[in-house]
Amino acid sequence: MENNQSRGGTIILSRGSLYLSAALYEQYFEGLDAVILLRREGDFYILPVRNTSGGGYLLKLRNSAGDRIIIAPDFFRTHDLDDFHKREIRFVWDKDMAGLRAACFFKTAK
Repeated sequence: MENNQSRGGTIILSRGSLYLSAALYEQYFEGLDAVILLRREGDFYILPVRNTSGGGYLLKLRNSAGDRIIIAPDFFRTHDLDDFHKREIRFVWDKDMAGLRAACFFKTAK
């Protein structure tokens, strides 16, 4: 791994929503209510939002175990991923961007 990256995890993309385990949420987004989804070249980022008045997608509680869901069909539709294929996305923490990064996701997802 490069110096600017550390452990990450897997997130499921299905029907325009991202499914995060409670463990992944607690490790990277604990106490936060929103994130920003960003495409930068072919990479996909999930960036924490510290002040929800700035916008972003809500990290909604999915179940009593603490799993979260990010409902973002508009984001994926904009990037031609509005199909119903279930995808496992491998993310790593990118220190430079202060968020989760899936390298080359948009180049390989189609």
